[in-house]
Amino acid sequence: MIASDLLARREPRRTSLRDFDLVLSGAVIGLLAIGIALVYAATRDWFAANGLDPEYYLKRHVINILIGSLLAWGTTLIDYRLIRAYTPILWAIGVLGLILVLIPGVGATVNGARAWISLPGGFQIQPAELAKISIIVGMALILSELTGNQKYPGHKDVLKALIVAAIPLLLIVSQPDLGTVLIISAAVVTIIAVSGAPTRWIFGLVAVAIIGGFTAVQVGAVSEYQVKRLESFIDPSADPMFSGYQLRQARITIGSGGLTGTGLFQGPQTNGRFVPEQQTDFIFTVAGEQLGFLGAGFIIFLYGVLLFRAFAIARRSEDMFGRLVCIGVIAWFGFQTFENIGMTMGLMPMTGVPLPFISYGGSSMFACLIGVGLLQNVHIRSSR
Repeated sequence: MIASDLLARREPRRTSLRDFDLVLSGAVIGLLAIGIALVYAATRDWFAANGLDPEYYLKRHVINILIGSLLAWGTTLIDYRLIRAYTPILWAIGVLGLILVLIPGVGATVNGARAWISLPGGFQIQPAELAKISIIVGMALILSELTGNQKYPGHKDVLKALIVAAIPLLLIVSQPDLGTVLIISAAVVTIIAVSGAPTRWIFGLVAVAIIGGFTAVQVGAVSEYQVKRLESFIDPSADPMFSGYQLRQARITIGSGGLTGTGLFQGPQTNGRFVPEQQTDFIFTVAGEQLGFLGAGFIIFLYGVLLFRAFAIARRSEDMFGRLVCIGVIAWFGFQTFENIGMTMGLMPMTGVPLPFISYGGSSMFACLIGVGLLQNVHIRSSR
């Protein structure tokens, strides 16, 4: 009897559906379903009017979700405490991808940023999206590896963690991709804060970010395209023919939906393509117009449920590594969602970041669903 008990403890129990956080899964599935409808609504009529396949984006979006779901499921199969052993490899792969996009003939330039690698079949992958995961896992590993009588990370630990984040961040800056830099920076500061590191590091990093951003604009390190977006955030009339126009149309589109919206596929602003990049960065404007305040509010509610459950998983985590991974994912999802929705309403600068789980885009979808897989992984192992 004793031998059989020991054997049962050694052999890992197969993961079943009931082991997952079903509330978290339900929120993600809800966002994915809404995203499918909104991407189709944003592209169907315009493509049909121009003699193109009205289901072009719909089919590719569904394929991206299926691939991302497989990646999420695969992420839950290996105990996250074993994944930490492969963290250096994951980090190196992330850095390699960021280097490849800068090589002529390999990297592709879109909207002024050399951030994509072209793949067969017309698909593209954006390594910066996947680098978010490698940075979060890498920092969590270093800040959780305490020696001796350490209760919290020391100055050397924080410096090592910052180096892990700084190398890929500098490569992303060189693309340039300001939006991704802001999101990763928010995750970096949050992970360090939660790890228990000295508080002075938090204030120092915030100060460096403010000074660095101002200096980058002054010396011309930030592209003219991105500077105009920042100017339009301060004064929408500063660039009325481009970024100012985009922000103005986004506000009109969201406001025209009223309380209940114009109805799915019935929005004149969306069908007229008045808002550029509406299936990607500005997908929330489709929700505002066609689903109205109630529909857009329900989307925000689902994000709230997702983040609430993620916090619960982080709180129950049995070790610092799992907790910091969860916190990094929470900061990533939370800030990116706030930035995307905020920029469509003029509350945040326009930085070209997709809305998690809803916007069209393979790399973002893959990364976000892998992030969910990490949350579920920690949940499964913490609840056993």
